[in-house]
Amino acid sequence: MTFGKLFSSNPRIRLAAQLSLSSLVPALPIIYWYQHAQKDRNQREHDVRTKLRIPAVQTVDDLLVEKCQPGDVILFDRRCEMCASGPPAALACILGKSILCDGDDGTRSVENGSYEHCGIVVPGFSTRQGAEHDPSNLCLLEATSGGGIVCRPLLTRLEMSRSRSVILMPLSCPGERRYEVNSDDVELSEKTQFLKEQTYSELVKFREKWLEDSKKEQYGRQHSYLSMMGSIMYLTGLYPTFPIPISPSAWLVVSALQDCGAAMKLNEKQSQQTRVEDFTRDGRFFEKDTVRLRPGWKFLSPVVMRESSV
Repeated sequence: MTFGKLFSSNPRIRLAAQLSLSSLVPALPIIYWYQHAQKDRNQREHDVRTKLRIPAVQTVDDLLVEKCQPGDVILFDRRCEMCASGPPAALACILGKSILCDGDDGTRSVENGSYEHCGIVVPGFSTRQGAEHDPSNLCLLEATSGGGIVCRPLLTRLEMSRSRSVILMPLSCPGERRYEVNSDDVELSEKTQFLKEQTYSELVKFREKWLEDSKKEQYGRQHSYLSMMGSIMYLTGLYPTFPIPISPSAWLVVSALQDCGAAMKLNEKQSQQTRVEDFTRDGRFFEKDTVRLRPGWKFLSPVVMRESSV
C-alpha cells in the first residue's frame, strides 16, 4: 500500500497529520525568532570579547561602573524580543512588563521605562589586597532564566545588555556623603566605615550562599515558569495565598539588602510581594509598593547607565 492510500484510508493518521501541521505553522515564526535572538546574543558576546581596550583610556561604561558600590541596585527595562534564553523567558518578560509595571504614575523617581528585572552589585571574586575598592572587581548578582542565579562582572554585564534602559539606584548608608562635592576627600566616620565593611562582607556571604543553592536546586530551569506564575498570581490577586515571589529577581535583591542590614527585615511573604518597580519609590514617603530601608539608609537619585528610544 502506498503512503497516499494509507493516509486517505486511515482517519487516525489523517487527524494526526492535520494536528501536526496546525502546530507546526505557528511554531515556525517562534523558531525563526529564537534563532535570530541566539545569533544576536552570540554576535554581542563576540563584540564584547574582542573589543579593543586602550590602556589608561576609559570608556563611558568604565566611568559608569566607577559610580557603583556593593549594595547598589540596577534596574533593567529589557527588550523581551531579545531574550535569547528561549520562548519561556520571553513570555515571562512580556507578562512581567504588562502586569507588574505601572508605567509613569507620578510616584516614581524614574520618569520613563518599564522595569521588570533587576540585580544587585556585589563584590567580585578577587582576593588581592585592595580589591574591595576596585571597580573592576564589582559583579552583578541576578536571577536569570539561562544560568539560574549568576554573578557576572559588572562591566561585562553592562556592555552585554540589550535593554532599552538601565538605571542605577545608588545605595547610601547612614553618614555617607556619596556624590556630594569633595565627598572623596571627606574621611568617613568609624560608624559609617563599619557599616560599609559589614555590607561588603555580608554581600560576599550572600553571593556564595545563593550561587551554591542555585546550582544545587537547578534554579535556571525554574526561573521563567516561576516568573510567569508570579505575574499571573499578581494579576488574579491570589499572590497572598501562594508562597512564591511575584518577581524572583526583585525578591533576590530585597533578600540581599536585608542580609546586609540595609533593608528592614520583613516577613517572608512581604519580601516575596516586592516588584522591581518598587525600587523606584522612596520608602520614606510611601507606605505601599516600595522597598523599606532601615533608618539612615536611602537610595540616591537614579543614574542612567543606558537609555535608548529604539
